[in-house]
Amino acid sequence: MRILHTSDWHLGRTFHRVNMLDAQTDFIGHLVATVREHAVDAVVVSGDVYDRAVPPLAAVELFDDALHRLADLGVPTVMISGNHDSPRRLGVGAGLIDRAGIHLRTEPSACGTPVVLADAFGDVAFYGLPYLEPALVKDEFAVEKAGHEPVLAAAMHRVRADLAARAPGTRSVVLAHAFVTGGEASDSERDITVGGVAAVPAGVFDGVDYVALGHLHGCQTLTERVRYSGSPLAYSFSEADHRKSMWLVDLAADGTVTAERLECPVPRPLARIRGTLDDLLADPALTRHEDAWIEATLTDPVRPADPMARLSERFPGTLSLVFAPDRAPDDPDVTYARRLAGRTDRQIAEDFVAHVRGAGPDQRELTVLGEAFDAVRADATVREVAR
Repeated sequence: MRILHTSDWHLGRTFHRVNMLDAQTDFIGHLVATVREHAVDAVVVSGDVYDRAVPPLAAVELFDDALHRLADLGVPTVMISGNHDSPRRLGVGAGLIDRAGIHLRTEPSACGTPVVLADAFGDVAFYGLPYLEPALVKDEFAVEKAGHEPVLAAAMHRVRADLAARAPGTRSVVLAHAFVTGGEASDSERDITVGGVAAVPAGVFDGVDYVALGHLHGCQTLTERVRYSGSPLAYSFSEADHRKSMWLVDLAADGTVTAERLECPVPRPLARIRGTLDDLLADPALTRHEDAWIEATLTDPVRPADPMARLSERFPGTLSLVFAPDRAPDDPDVTYARRLAGRTDRQIAEDFVAHVRGAGPDQRELTVLGEAFDAVRADATVREVAR
């Protein structure tokens, strides 16, 4: 069976205030053309279809167009909700849409109920594990501690139990939206850390033939059977070096996996440039970036006059301007923002305790801080989904 694995469309997202709808529309066209050109048997979309729980109307219309075009091809599609999606909204009409060959899996309780497709060699069971917010699904999976690993392990227990009851030789594909150990993150993924832990080990998914992951925006191979497709478009300058693509996966009769990377169209290249303003304006080596979207980091010791206007004369696609003068770390003029760069909210809170009291939090206080941050994040998730 030939499977096209994609994820993290983030329909409705902008890029530094640039509307990405045209680029997203081009991607959907590319997706449909790829399905036709490569004789794909099934499409899997591993979450974050939308960028937020209540997407703009234009994004909903684009999603509707994508569903119609995939259904017209007669190629089954399996989709799950991600941490940016509202499961209830994305899953509206799932039973009816199912009849058109578009299978939306947004309910945690259905993790062990697959979409079963067949080829010349028998059945392939597709199990959809939507993003499982630990605090919200802990009771559903009867786990004592709200964490990503125990929740996903319980969901995979249901998958393996169902698979064991099926005919020998039934092949299996799992769609999941999670941060799996070994994956490389970028700046554009929303933090899903619980209890100080974001990642789960790839071993959680043992026992199935292929795991189609979503959440991380870089295309990655964790093992031959466990892969991220990544997002089809770049959504932060941290993705400037990404090759945006999808996986074309061939699942053989014996469950052997072979995969080929298929490139996605690039609306405009990204570039990160760094130096003093005068150097950036004069450096001939930067000519190749003049048509790119630019993040410029200025290292001038004093902020120059009108830097954005002057940069835009040479680089019209300048979208982000960062001021980071080259100074020693102990320079009193080093900004507060630079001192906090790369630190999590929890680490900043711990530093604050140490600053005020003269000593960092003890183990009991670390637990309280962790629980507080987890509760706030879970509450924010509930509020967004309930909108």
